Amino acid sequence: MRGKEIRERSEQELVDLEARLARDVFRLRFQNFTNRLDDSSQLGKTRKDLARVKTVRRQRTLDAAADAGRKDKP
Repeated sequence: MRGKEIRERSEQELVDLEARLARDVFRLRFQNFTNRLDDSSQLGKTRKDLARVKTVRRQRTLDAAADAGRKDKP
């Protein structure tokens, strides 16, 4: 998943996507541990996608806080 695709999503979609990716990472870790994972690179790709989603959510939070701080000052 590309960063542009993630940034275009709404906040609720990002929350849902983050939860799904976290479940996928958990599932893939167990499959890797039990040697049932065919494509071991999938775990790394999913972890990176999860990190991208978390980064975009954090950026939006910080931007909203910065905007609120600017509105308070004259």
